[in-house]
Amino acid sequence: MTLTYAILITSAPSDPCSMTAYHFAQTLLDKGHQLSMIFFFNDGVHHANAFTTTPQDEPSPVRQWHKLHEERGVALKACISSALRRGICDPAEQARYELPGNNLDTAFEIAGLGQWVEACIEADRVIRFGAIS
Repeated sequence: MTLTYAILITSAPSDPCSMTAYHFAQTLLDKGHQLSMIFFFNDGVHHANAFTTTPQDEPSPVRQWHKLHEERGVALKACISSALRRGICDPAEQARYELPGNNLDTAFEIAGLGQWVEACIEADRVIRFGAIS
């Protein structure tokens, strides 16, 4: 039986549950399930920062999510309010707020909570990774 999942990530890339979420998403897809959306909220939006770098001997959660999007077409959405509070924006928000640059990774899109709610309604299962805040 194929199920549709929506995943919420609320922790920063440095949190171990970040890679757990990534491996969980990969496993779901490998088993034939669908991922309607992965929504990054609160500190989770740091996954969408294209300027994030990790030491060369560590896996990069940002690059892992980017690769998952590129190879599997998974929708990666960063909460607009969480992103802006943490200095992450796309070209549209850069222009809107007259900011000096933008840093949203190209695999991610800015989204509102309404899109997350819609994904939750349509999903068979909703899974959250990260701290409750």
